[in-house]
Amino acid sequence: MMTTRRNFLGGAAALAATASLPALAERSVPLGLQLYTVRADLAKDYDGTIKALKAIGIRNVQANLTMAGKNSAEQRKLYDSMGITWKSIHAGGDGLRNTLQATIDEAKSVGITNITCSFPLYPVDRAQIMAGPTLDDWKRNAEAFNTAGAACKAVGISFAYHNHNLEFRRIGEVVPYDLLLKETDPALVQMEMDIGWVVAGGADPVAYLTKYPGRYHSLHIKDLKKDGIPNFSMKMTSAIIGKGIIDWKTVLAAAHKARVERAFLEIEEPYDPSAMEMVKQSFDYLHGRV
Repeated sequence: MMTTRRNFLGGAAALAATASLPALAERSVPLGLQLYTVRADLAKDYDGTIKALKAIGIRNVQANLTMAGKNSAEQRKLYDSMGITWKSIHAGGDGLRNTLQATIDEAKSVGITNITCSFPLYPVDRAQIMAGPTLDDWKRNAEAFNTAGAACKAVGISFAYHNHNLEFRRIGEVVPYDLLLKETDPALVQMEMDIGWVVAGGADPVAYLTKYPGRYHSLHIKDLKKDGIPNFSMKMTSAIIGKGIIDWKTVLAAAHKARVERAFLEIEEPYDPSAMEMVKQSFDYLHGRV
């Protein structure tokens, strides 16, 4: 029973252990980890870090095609040998701008079923993105996402976009995130809501989950302290899940109604006390503080 609770955010056993937290969905929704959180640990000892994560209860990961020096084939072999599910990747930059089909082909070759764009593709220069893309830039991103989504759909892979807080910096009366929701085709482009970054941008994740049911196939579960919030410059002070400013009972209830399919923990630097300890405590909190 312990293993069941640690593997899922749904089902009767998990619900009984987490009476204060609603299940993400009536069916089981795997709770995994975005490996970006522990990238420094992976760089030191990849295999050992994955073993440690499995001991915590992680059975599902999201990664890049290349992660801390391991290519996609090496990752697939390792995760499979440890009973770790790997179906979703983050991708971006030239991998989606200039070599889209090659990225899709590689993902397909190692059994990936979802490609999520992790950052705006335009403008190309990161400093310009941080300074604030124009409305035309955001429209160009939406067009690129539709193109990528169509190419992914053609081979049976889903495509999604992952937000930060940049998308909530108003341009006149327009919220760029709202523009992306409007300009992207729901049949081609899913949304992966990073709950922490939505809050960091001064927006309400519950309002979006409620307004756009069915649009959010994936969540990044992230908590934060109120220091410097809101802002639009990718700044936050991370908190262990349940020790920050987010009302998880309300957010997870909204995610339930929005029919979320996937959920990944992701914690940003600075880590306090450590990335692995924050993952452990956050994972335990989401499973009823077992």
